[in-house]
Amino acid sequence: MELSIDWNVRPELIEGWNTPNMYGLLFVSGLILGYFVIKRIFKKENIPEEMLDKLVMYMVLAIIIGARLGHVIFYGPHFDLKDSMGNVIEEGYFSHPLNIFKVWEGGLASHGAVLAIIIVLEYFSKKVIHKPMLWILDRISISAAITSCFIRLANLVNSEIVGDVTTVPWGIRFLQNSDDLNRLNMEGIPIPVRHPTQLYEAIVYFLIFILLMFLFWKKEVWRKPGIIFGTLLILVFTARFIIEFVKLGQSEWDSTLSINTGQMLSVPFVLVGIIVLFRALKKTAIVD
Repeated sequence: MELSIDWNVRPELIEGWNTPNMYGLLFVSGLILGYFVIKRIFKKENIPEEMLDKLVMYMVLAIIIGARLGHVIFYGPHFDLKDSMGNVIEEGYFSHPLNIFKVWEGGLASHGAVLAIIIVLEYFSKKVIHKPMLWILDRISISAAITSCFIRLANLVNSEIVGDVTTVPWGIRFLQNSDDLNRLNMEGIPIPVRHPTQLYEAIVYFLIFILLMFLFWKKEVWRKPGIIFGTLLILVFTARFIIEFVKLGQSEWDSTLSINTGQMLSVPFVLVGIIVLFRALKKTAIVD
């Protein structure tokens, strides 16, 4: 007897309407929670509220634009994917550029978001708040973890970023996954049971958020700038690398690679995290 869960959740909040939807609701909920985390930290450190407002504006733009462009550039598909009969089974972003703006349909890459956030925070730290880059990165890291958790829950609702076929009892049959539906409709292949990799990542990110909160508030590791940021990079992208082993490749060329695009992009972030953490641990603690 096969043990599995049938996931037939539709993202629409109003039947027949693409927006508003559960994907957007969860995405925004993650941003709001991240906002309140940063607000509490800034209040503790007597940072003016107008600084928080500017930071939120920069962060929201960086997350949305960076994550979307990261998905488009790193994962694609860049051009239309067609079956043997010449029918388009998936539209490519370069073939249909306006699809790039359809964020509500899903397709966000954490690697792109991280790169965009680092660029934006470099500007914010030097030109706006006038504090060291690692100071702001440490504080943003905590909210980034909980926001990432909610983004992966949004992916779950959208039945996207699914895992490989599996027989584990907690496997999920994603009845709304577009790729599996296409195979069913065009080739008659039944919808398989897959690893819920979105849920795996959401759980890991939530645990990382709890750990970072503990380190900041109870262990006061903020006294050594870089510890929290380095820890985030190491844990998040090590988890990503491991989970990618049971995740369906997202780019059109992943099936030909020994390690997929997500894993290749994760390695540099882990290495940077190790360097940042090692240097932070060698520093003298800041006296409050």
